[in-house]
Amino acid sequence: MDFSAQRDALQQHVAQARSAVQAAASESREQLRQRIDQAQVDIDLAAKDAQEQAEQAADRARGKWAQLKADAAAKMDNVQAKIDKRAQQLDAKLAANAADDAEADAADALDFAEWAVDNAQLAMLDAVDARAHADQLAKAAAGS
Repeated sequence: MDFSAQRDALQQHVAQARSAVQAAASESREQLRQRIDQAQVDIDLAAKDAQEQAEQAADRARGKWAQLKADAAAKMDNVQAKIDKRAQQLDAKLAANAADDAEADAADALDFAEWAVDNAQLAMLDAVDARAHADQLAKAAAGS
C-alpha cells in the first residue's frame, strides 16, 4: 500500500492549521470566534466520520486508530463551553488563568499530534514490512 497520499494530505492539513493560527493572531475577537466556530464544525464532522470508520472496522487494527481519532475529536467538544465561560469573565486574573489553561491544552494537543504522527510512521513501516514478508512468502511458494 502506498501511504504517500495520506502523508501528503496530513502535511497539507498541518500547513492549513499553521496558516489559520497565524492569521487568527491578528484578527478581532469576533473574527476569531467565527474561526473557532468553523473549526468546531470541522472537528465534529471529522469525529462523526472517524466514529463511522471505527464502527465499520471494529475488528481490524485500523479501527482502533479511527476510535482514537474519534475520542480525541470528542475532547474538543468542551472548547465551546470554555469560550462561552471566558466571555463572561471580567476578572483579569481569572482570564489570565484561563488563557494559561488554554495554552497548556494547545501544547498538549500538539504533543498528542506528534505522538500520533510517530505512531502512524510505525504503523506504516509495519504495514510495509508485513506486505514485503507476504510477497516474499508468496514468491517462495510459487517457486517450489
